[in-house]
Amino acid sequence: MGKVAAQLKVMPQSPDVDLEELKERLEEALPEGAKIQGFETDDVAFGLVALLPTVIVPDEAGGTEAVEESFADVDDVESVSVESVGRI
Repeated sequence: MGKVAAQLKVMPQSPDVDLEELKERLEEALPEGAKIQGFETDDVAFGLVALLPTVIVPDEAGGTEAVEESFADVDDVESVSVESVGRI
């Protein structure tokens, strides 16, 4: 079974959210078998910055769904979406 790299877009609830703390909470929320390869940022508008974590997950049924659900439950996260997915 292979692995998949997915870049997700995590929108914080406001520009006041501490992105370093949010990164830590996202890493703690990861389901078993998933890991974050790194983070990028995307300036959205009016001081709002989205996090773009690249997550490595096993290539199983459901793909990134468990990670998306885990991230959505983290405090200060407004929304989570998949930007890109590819096999590694």
